[in-house]
Amino acid sequence: MQITFLGTSSGVPTRGRNVSSVAVRLPQRAEVWLLDCGEATQHQLLRSDVKISQITKIFITHMHGDHIFGLPGLLASCGMAGNVSHIDIYGPTGLGEYLDACLRYSETRLSYSIKVHRVKTGMVCEDSEFYMMAAPLKHKVTAHGYRLVERDRAGKFDVEKALSMDIPSGPIFGELKQGKMVTLPDGRKIDGKQFCGTPQIGRKIAYCTDTVFCDSSVELAQNADVLIHESTFAHQDSAMAFQRLHSTSTMAAQVALLANVKQLIITHFSPRYAPGNPILLEDLVNEARMIFANTIPAYDFMTYAIAPPHSS
Repeated sequence: MQITFLGTSSGVPTRGRNVSSVAVRLPQRAEVWLLDCGEATQHQLLRSDVKISQITKIFITHMHGDHIFGLPGLLASCGMAGNVSHIDIYGPTGLGEYLDACLRYSETRLSYSIKVHRVKTGMVCEDSEFYMMAAPLKHKVTAHGYRLVERDRAGKFDVEKALSMDIPSGPIFGELKQGKMVTLPDGRKIDGKQFCGTPQIGRKIAYCTDTVFCDSSVELAQNADVLIHESTFAHQDSAMAFQRLHSTSTMAAQVALLANVKQLIITHFSPRYAPGNPILLEDLVNEARMIFANTIPAYDFMTYAIAPPHSS
């Protein structure tokens, strides 16, 4: 599972950072799920090694421009990618109307189908391998954070043990690999779990932006392999953070600590911390690390891979 940051600035783009968007490449299938789509996301994709044609789902946290202005252009470009057949888009109330207006007034006609889903708390979408959950964040407009989960898998199947018990191979092996109870042709009842090693625990990613510190962020991030959390402000600017309902570096770190995550990646940085100013981005990172040591800052085109789980 691979995360690519396409934009890491808050509010407006800078010379070195575009506005919010994160691409997640799903393992063992040529599929990309996109988190937010700020202005010029399609340009960032062209400069990355993420293929536009592999985008199948887009998840929008809220309706502020730095998270949605790139969506109409990206959808138009996807139509020219050649092999896009359908994209599901998830987000708050109003997202469908926004897209309808953009496409209608620009006379853009997509060569593939899209479906806009209104996000509610709880399950957003699921299939046999992955599912996405959402929870409300605390921002000036309706906003949701997301939790992407890879389903647990059965451990390594002991073929030699099964053969030693004269269990016929074929479809029966497939059922036993899933840990199911199987009745053999000779009447024996076999529990598949006795042939499977330790289950592979699925990987988990939490994405929380834009928000001030809130309990929902902690819930979304519980035991995540990676928490991507906004860190718009430095700790000494916490009054501004509360006023604008954004997070400081220390708030992001507190969420990571309380949620027992493995890795915190902070992003969505205010341009005010650029070189030449009294407080720099390095200061925000150091503040976060004082609370949660496993903190790293995101930058545009940074790729972070989550290793596959191991089983015995």
